[in-house]
Amino acid sequence: MEQKTRILLAEDDENLGLLLKEYLVAKGYDTDLFEDGEAAYHGFMKSKYSLCIFDVMMPKKDGFSLAKDIRMVNADIPIIFLTAKNLKEDVLEGFKIGADDYMTKPFSMEELIFRIEAILRRISQENQESAQTVFKLGNLSFDSRKQTLTNQLNDDITKLTTKESDLLRLLCVNANKVLERNFALKTIWVDDNYFNARSMDVYITKLRKHLKQEPSVEIINVHGKGYKLIV
Repeated sequence: MEQKTRILLAEDDENLGLLLKEYLVAKGYDTDLFEDGEAAYHGFMKSKYSLCIFDVMMPKKDGFSLAKDIRMVNADIPIIFLTAKNLKEDVLEGFKIGADDYMTKPFSMEELIFRIEAILRRISQENQESAQTVFKLGNLSFDSRKQTLTNQLNDDITKLTTKESDLLRLLCVNANKVLERNFALKTIWVDDNYFNARSMDVYITKLRKHLKQEPSVEIINVHGKGYKLIV
């Protein structure tokens, strides 16, 4: 039997909390409601959840502090922040902590469900993609685990560096689609600052040289967006 998605909901407004919980349960999500950040943290430590929804302004422990504490335990769990404040600083703070999404009250319950579904779809896709380690690029075979690029016509093997391999793997997973620059930077370099962006350009150039031996494969620049691996 398929396991239901479990959601941890932390909301100190009792009426909104109960309303949200009822709506999420009606949509098929097992939902535990906590009325302050401290209780939510203890709840998180006791059970296994697929996704967290935190109000920002809460007693005992605010949503941002709660998210930081939970990120120490589980760096990957998706977090959606709910807030009555629409300050740019708050939004930036939320994303700095690693928010997957941010909703300003009042919001539509339907939109919340759409956003939850989008996050869960993305995670499911990432999990499927993370299992693949060998990619076929014309006559080339790329093994991301061994960090090798093998020309199957002459068995010539090119050993890639870790960064080259990580970047080529991202391009392969997104083959024939745009790999967004910022996404690649944050995934591989963690920070999308200017110096890391220049570093990534250097690695793209190196990968182009490695792929030159296979004319049917190329990495193109997509202006203002990122790169695309054409296979």
